[in-house]
Amino acid sequence: MLPIKKSIADYPCYRISPDDTNYFALVMDPVADNVSFVTVVEVFEKGGKTPPNSHDTAYEMFFVLKGEGKAWCDGNETTLKAGDVLVLPPKSEHVVENTGNGKLYCLTTMMPNEGFAELIRKGTPVALDAEDIAVFGGM
Repeated sequence: MLPIKKSIADYPCYRISPDDTNYFALVMDPVADNVSFVTVVEVFEKGGKTPPNSHDTAYEMFFVLKGEGKAWCDGNETTLKAGDVLVLPPKSEHVVENTGNGKLYCLTTMMPNEGFAELIRKGTPVALDAEDIAVFGGM
């Protein structure tokens, strides 16, 4: 297998539901890239958050690239800032929320994929704005 190399222009972006306050740039896609995990840059708009959710078998890791937030996992709360890592175990109910003054950017990996990439790809395409491209380029 050859190594995989991509750049910003190669990341399709989607909002899962039209009213969601976060969107995803698909960095590694199990179908397109033949890997067993999914990695995205998840962008939370100001005040944005995920709905409460859990995953049967997957671990989910958030690495905060920029911004501030909070996360709740099975009733436990923690703050998030650039450089922090949050790993959520399978079956844990969790929420991640942007509590900062700007966008919150997280490099998020779910392993195994557990249908997450497919859910994202069924969403509405989104274009990255200048701020997104600057943050992605600074990774």
